[in-house]
Amino acid sequence: MLTDKRILLVIGGGIAAFKSLELIRRLRERGAWVTPVLTKAGEEFVTPLSVSSLAGEKVYRDLFDLTDEAEMGHIQLSRSADLIVVAPTTADLMAKMAHGLANDLASTLLLATDTQVLAAPAMNVRMWEHSATRRNAAILRDDGVAFVGPNDGAMACGEYGLGRMSEPLEIITAIESELADGPLTGRRILVTSGPTHEPIDPVRYLANRSSGKQGSAIARALAIMGAEVIFVTGPANATRPEGVHLVEVETAAQMMDAVKSVLPVDAAIFAAAVADWCVTSPSDSKMKKDSGKIPSMTFAENPDILASVSQMGDGRPALVVGFAAETDEVVANATAKRLRKGCDWIVANDVNLETGIMGGCENAVTLISDDGLESWPRMGKDAVAQQLAARIAAALN
Repeated sequence: MLTDKRILLVIGGGIAAFKSLELIRRLRERGAWVTPVLTKAGEEFVTPLSVSSLAGEKVYRDLFDLTDEAEMGHIQLSRSADLIVVAPTTADLMAKMAHGLANDLASTLLLATDTQVLAAPAMNVRMWEHSATRRNAAILRDDGVAFVGPNDGAMACGEYGLGRMSEPLEIITAIESELADGPLTGRRILVTSGPTHEPIDPVRYLANRSSGKQGSAIARALAIMGAEVIFVTGPANATRPEGVHLVEVETAAQMMDAVKSVLPVDAAIFAAAVADWCVTSPSDSKMKKDSGKIPSMTFAENPDILASVSQMGDGRPALVVGFAAETDEVVANATAKRLRKGCDWIVANDVNLETGIMGGCENAVTLISDDGLESWPRMGKDAVAQQLAARIAAALN
């Protein structure tokens, strides 16, 4: 898909610049030509020699290099590519791009180009969440700049959160989607995520543990592949993915209603940790603790969203994927759940506390289908999402 495609790669100044070397290698493997532009700050993290050696091309660095201006000026350089990729896109580069600054080669060619731009942000979580950065990102999206990432995870600065640059293979997928119709273009896919909160009184609720990170990563990966993604999420901690239709809910009943309202879809991925029970008559005021008295509550089963959609007649999605978070006999229990619910695939994982998977940034899953079992090695949740999205694309095409 990338054979003879010309990629202009702008490498910004951040520790994530080391990933740009792997990105160049992966692009060259796929037959793409890579013309690198290295910022002054980028040179603090990767050398021009290493970049040039991997790209097999001259590295462009200086706006006022008269030789370069004679051979290939910044105007021609900015328009000779099929796609411009900025990786890493630092907060500084984003600000320059959003406000039309042009004080170095990278910012000047980005201002002069009429070529599609793909940005891969990388910065500290507080910088990414700052209102100025959010405004700049919104401006760039309105201007037509495409984004891949950032992802959740540990950072070189020692903090944790959203701001890590996407992995090279994830950026490759985004590049392929930008240069051609993505493998899921035209497909409408539902993803549920996060927990549900079932009220006991105004300050207490029942819930399953769920950060929502895996569901968010799946929605993001599907959107990168070109799908129209409807993302129905309970009150999760995970940052909501960009480029999706977001539906926020709280209870299982609300999630069921939201799912019904968006059908039909081509595929439905149920990654949400829906509470099994709810209190039939939650109190309108806070229940007080009376010494020696245990409050009495009556419970009812919540709607089984996965089974309801899996067992639909007309209008059933072509592919229904469930999740099974288990602590004992993981594969056996997940296999039984797939048969009981009637879904096509089930993604099983071990969520014992010692695994660190619940709320963590990694997962180790087994994909169960009519074809049997397939255990994937432990990897980041974004990588799991990318692999699952690729399988969904293959199944639907």
